[in-house]
Amino acid sequence: MAVREKVSVMAADQRAVAAVNGDFFDIEESQHPGVQATGAASGPAVLAGQPLKAAVPDGQRFGWPLPRAGSTEDVVGVGTDGRARTARLTLQGHIRTAQRTLPLLGLNQYALPVGSIGAFTSSWGEVSRARAACGTDDNRAAPCTRNTYEVTVRHGVVRSASSVPGAGPIPAGTVVLLGREAGADALRALTPGTAVKVDYRFVSSSRVPFTFALGAHPLLERGRPSQDLDTVVAEPRSAVGIARGGYVMRLLSTDGRGGASSGLTVSELARLLAALGCDEGAYMDGGGSATLATRDRTGHVVVRNALDHGTERKVANGIAVYAR
Repeated sequence: MAVREKVSVMAADQRAVAAVNGDFFDIEESQHPGVQATGAASGPAVLAGQPLKAAVPDGQRFGWPLPRAGSTEDVVGVGTDGRARTARLTLQGHIRTAQRTLPLLGLNQYALPVGSIGAFTSSWGEVSRARAACGTDDNRAAPCTRNTYEVTVRHGVVRSASSVPGAGPIPAGTVVLLGREAGADALRALTPGTAVKVDYRFVSSSRVPFTFALGAHPLLERGRPSQDLDTVVAEPRSAVGIARGGYVMRLLSTDGRGGASSGLTVSELARLLAALGCDEGAYMDGGGSATLATRDRTGHVVVRNALDHGTERKVANGIAVYAR
């Protein structure tokens, strides 16, 4: 999850017909000297029906301000019923030992809630986990806490522990538990040799499990633009529209910051999706991340929108379309 790549490269590697960039992500850490930006997405992610990561606290999100009723748990994706939809995914997890059960409030995310414990799996990558103990639930720029504790669980048994977050690849069959503040204090009771069971799942507001999903923020309510969308700031935008009861998904990326286009406000983006006949819609990362790529007649993947400063940015994830 803490790996970035260009949309065109991801589309080519996955043999997709078309692709658009996805969620906002941890792009820089200037407020935390010495802490490496992870490149991980802000919202939840599901792939092949399995949770990859959970959402950071709302105050830790990168990108434009959330709509009034928005949350970093908001996603767009396709359910197990084959229909696209927007929903909200909440992590539900536990850390169980013979003596007690602790709540698990994070999964492969660059920021953990204050006082919590999060799990990191092989999906995280090699980037340092130190960023997860920085900021607060309301302030991304707040200092990093010094009260951290990390426990490595391999095949259900605690193998090692450390007072500082680590880095490097996490092998299959291994889970690293990182606690901050009260979560760190709770983990100190898990000494090497302790049997531990870690379980987690997503609870969806749609009540339909997702086959795939990524973080995106709702724009439409039954085909009508939401009431609290920004009408001032125009930028390059990327969005997903859903039509025909979830059986049609429209991928959209607009230009801006140069040339003939001034970009769109979020409100204008919502009205555009409504004009395209969408019942639901959601916006994703934009600005320098906005990228739409398709495969041309020769089989090569080509970027179709005018990129910010003419450069394709590496991003955290995206949505791809495939031919049967």
